[in-house]
This record gives sequence, structure tokens and C-alpha cells, in this order.
Amino acid sequence: MQIRVGIHTGSTIGGVIGRHKMTYDYWGRTVNLASRLESLSEPNRVHISEATYWRVRDFFKFEERQAVEVRGFGLMRSFFVSPSDASGKGDVRSD
Repeated sequence: MQIRVGIHTGSTIGGVIGRHKMTYDYWGRTVNLASRLESLSEPNRVHISEATYWRVRDFFKFEERQAVEVRGFGLMRSFFVSPSDASGKGDVRSD
């Protein structure tokens, strides 16, 4: 089994949708960008935005990607989490 992961850091909006079968969902630019990064990722890789990179850069090793064209967002700098360091170096705390 192979997976791809896209992660972006930012604000989202969440809420309940549906009348008969209600579910909770998230929306917004952050969710859309994370989805696009997942689509542009490679199998078994974690693909992150530059905003996420700046928050976690001290905890993991990264491989910078060549700038990628992200539909709806333009040319963006992004990174792969290095597979040799996927376990991390410590706890990541939010500010």
C-alpha cells in the first residue's frame, strides 16, 4: 500500500453539514492547499508547504522541492520530509 500526504499550516473553518446524515467537515484555503500538495506529492512521501516548513524545520530533516505550480495558488516553494528522519527529533508545539 502506498500513501501520499500533503500538509499546510493555517486557519480553517469547520462545521456540521447535512440534514439526514450529519457530518463534521473543514473548509478553506488551508484545506485546499493541503489537498493540492497531497496531489502533487510522490508515493510514500509527506509533502509540506513553506508555511509548515517554518514551523517544524527544527524537528525534521527536509528535501526542498523545485518550485511547483499549484493550481489556484501559483508557483510555490515546498518540501518533502526526509524519509531518513521521518520519526522526528522531539515534540512539536504550536505557538
